[in-house]
Amino acid sequence: MKKSVLSAALGALALGVAFSAPAMAADVSACLITKTDTNPFFVKMKEGATVEAKKLGVTLKSYAGKIDGDSESQVAAIESCIADGAKGILIAASDTKGIVSSVKKARDAGLLVIALDTPLDPADAADATFATDNLLAGKLIGQWAAATLGDKAKDAKIGFLDLTPSQPTVDVLRDQGFMIGFGIDPKDPNKIGDEDDARIVGHDVTNGNEEGGRKAMENLLQKDPGINVIHTINEPAAVGAYQALKAVGMEKNVLIVSVDGGCPGVKAVEEGVIGATSQQYPLMMAALGVEAIKKFADSGEKPKPTEGKSFFDTGVSLVTGKPVSGVESIDIKQGTDKCWG
Repeated sequence: MKKSVLSAALGALALGVAFSAPAMAADVSACLITKTDTNPFFVKMKEGATVEAKKLGVTLKSYAGKIDGDSESQVAAIESCIADGAKGILIAASDTKGIVSSVKKARDAGLLVIALDTPLDPADAADATFATDNLLAGKLIGQWAAATLGDKAKDAKIGFLDLTPSQPTVDVLRDQGFMIGFGIDPKDPNKIGDEDDARIVGHDVTNGNEEGGRKAMENLLQKDPGINVIHTINEPAAVGAYQALKAVGMEKNVLIVSVDGGCPGVKAVEEGVIGATSQQYPLMMAALGVEAIKKFADSGEKPKPTEGKSFFDTGVSLVTGKPVSGVESIDIKQGTDKCWG
């Protein structure tokens, strides 16, 4: 998949699910609501939605929280979309449980609501979910980290740089997926922090940005300066963690893994800042989401999930310059060809 909406759609065909070209209809409007408008992931998501909306003749309005975790702004955006008579909403929810009542209000008003990237809790609170298989994304980096460490994995000291205290589903899935991939019993797979594996130093939250990653890494180093593996919710948090480690001369002692696959993140893998990252495809999520709203407006038909899954899977690939046996991955060049941001 190249960095264009056309190739994103072709990528969807490769995954075995696609929407037929809808007939033209007048006055179709849609809303995109993201967690922030600064994270490169959501910037690319907005780009994909904007280009596809223009192509299909859909009027698109975009909204975002002030920071990751700002659910109040997302609730206000849903209210605006209902009042404006939108046909559908694409939302990457900050509070996956707290937003449900507002989503129900939108659906009761006749809007199609599609969760992007982050499933709601419960997932069927939305009409559909277009997302990375975030549990698999976590498993891939967990498996890679364990295989990279080899026998040393049994004595690892692991820190988790998560997203927010509300534990949105995307946060839980990646965190628990890493544990499963690494060989750690996550206990309740729907909850962060209840596991009892002695290798876990602790968890901290980052709000998905560099400054949060830096502070969280500093906090974990105070708990145990011998920490040597870090799972990060996304690449901005990973870069912040690296900055904190470099400030104390530990950047070569700690293996950092992440999820995103943005161009800066793939570059960080190439430079050795991040060992491996699970690449996802936000442009495809948003472009296909707009297409689904247009089709719903034209025919009333709702999108269907990928066969065998409860959501429409937009794909994930492990990107690393140091492949390991038994863990499927793509190299830096392939990751760069498919990156975003």
